[in-house]
Order: sequence, then C-alpha cells, then structure tokens
Amino acid sequence: MKTQPPPSADDAQLLADAVGQAMWARDNATRALGMALSAIGPGSATMLMPVRRDMLNGHRMCHGGFIFTLADSAFAYACNSHNVNTVAAGCQIDFLAPAQEGEMLEAQATERAATGRTGVYDISVRVRGGRQIALFRGKSHRIGGEVIAGLAADT
Repeated sequence: MKTQPPPSADDAQLLADAVGQAMWARDNATRALGMALSAIGPGSATMLMPVRRDMLNGHRMCHGGFIFTLADSAFAYACNSHNVNTVAAGCQIDFLAPAQEGEMLEAQATERAATGRTGVYDISVRVRGGRQIALFRGKSHRIGGEVIAGLAADT
C-alpha cells in the first residue's frame, strides 16, 4: 500500500482556511452570538466574542455558559481544521476571572495531541489583549467523513 507524503505547510493552511469558511457558512449558533473566526490554521483557531448586555448574569458579569460556548466554538474549528469530521468527546473548563459587558473575549485553541481518532486541545480565553478569563481542555473524536467532501485531509 502506497502512502501519501504529508501535506506542505502551505497546503495544510489552505485546507484549514477552506474548512473554516465551510463551517462558518453553516454555523448559525456561533454567528448568532456575535462571534467571529479571526484565525484558523492546522490544529488551531482563534474566535472573538463581544460581551453583550444580554449575556450578563445576575451578578452583571458574562454568564459562564457564553464563555464556555466561545471556547467550545474555537475548539470545534481547531479540531476540524484537518478536514476530518470531528466532535467533542469531553471537555473541562476552569473559570479564572469575570468578563464584563463591552469587553471583547478571545479564545485561542491549540492542538496538543492528535493520534488515530482522538485529540486533545487547550483553549485559553482572555479579554483581548488582557487578563485570562478561563482555561478549557477539549478531547475530540474523529467520526469519519470530511467537512468538505473531496478535499484531501491532513491526517
């Protein structure tokens, strides 16, 4: 059986960009929360989300569920960036500081390990250019198939 050489860094980035665009086009939940995909690469993604008034809890700080959703969205883009359909198998979040109305949150997802059908990703949520808000670790499971049918996957 003949194996294919690994894709070049340029090819892997082009694939990640195409996957990001395809996912964004059908990601209603992320768009509805005002998030933006600011960067994507092989095994990485950065998402932004403004903290709006309707995201505040009874303590007048951003509800943890919205912070979780931002981190989870960055995780989803990072783990699907290789063009293999991938879902969350589990995750954990630690909240470190509150986020306030009007702040821009930034979630940076980084692939730590990806072998076989599983992966581990760390996501750091910060106020853009400032303090750490949360740390999220996601475990992924590749379910097969492609995000964009017919494009070579970076495996």
